[in-house]
Amino acid sequence: MNYERLEKNICDVIKEEQIKLGYQSEKISLYYPLQSLNRFLKTELTISEMLSALMDFKKYVKERLGEIEVSNKKDRFCLTLPPQATDYVYEFYHSNPFLEEFIHTVEKHNISIETVLQLFHKYSEHVHVEQHPQDDFDYLVYFEDGNPDDFRYCLTDEGVHIIYHRFTIEDYEDMFGVS
Repeated sequence: MNYERLEKNICDVIKEEQIKLGYQSEKISLYYPLQSLNRFLKTELTISEMLSALMDFKKYVKERLGEIEVSNKKDRFCLTLPPQATDYVYEFYHSNPFLEEFIHTVEKHNISIETVLQLFHKYSEHVHVEQHPQDDFDYLVYFEDGNPDDFRYCLTDEGVHIIYHRFTIEDYEDMFGVS
């Protein structure tokens, strides 16, 4: 089974948290619906089959991320990572320069949506910007060619602050009914 994509996502999420909050050697819990895990692993496993696959995943990443605890409630899985995982990501996992600058930009007050969009354009000529009339968020922004990343950024202008949510392509499509 191919576990690289799940491991990369875990490291991406930990790195994002470290950029936002700073590094701290601590335990962290990440939650994934069965559907997301199946996409990462390119499988169509049932809940019990996924539990078994995650036991193998634990062995696959143990040397790098430590002893992961796996639990679930119905089709929602929790991966609790020991401090070794946050230490590993801090020491060996290099962050995306765009993500660092993006987070440091949106964490400031009185930043306009135009400033945030300019940042995307600083990193690529191929930026998709779509105003969203839905109440969920104001803008969908992403790099059309997946470079420097292939996440979907949902931005909301709160007047004095820009709020963002970052989704994998598939999770965005599931969440907002896009195909």
